[in-house]
Amino acid sequence: MNAKKNKKSKITLAMIESDSIVEFIGVDAGRTLKNHLTSLGLLPGQKFKVIKNDFQSAFILKVKESRVALGKGMATKIIVKKTDE
Repeated sequence: MNAKKNKKSKITLAMIESDSIVEFIGVDAGRTLKNHLTSLGLLPGQKFKVIKNDFQSAFILKVKESRVALGKGMATKIIVKKTDE
């Protein structure tokens, strides 16, 4: 029963509006995507800002002092948590 509840409560990056600050929780994907995101500086616990999400095209993120572009497919696999910052 808890597994079902946790699955329903997952928030993906694709659901987050522009100008939101989120915390990277993990990736619901294989090793290749995990390694790619790690190389971009997205590690568990890392906070970053969603600069642009128009729900149609690429996402623009601010990770530390860099801007990173991700496709919508990647964004649907990235699990995040909204923060109050």
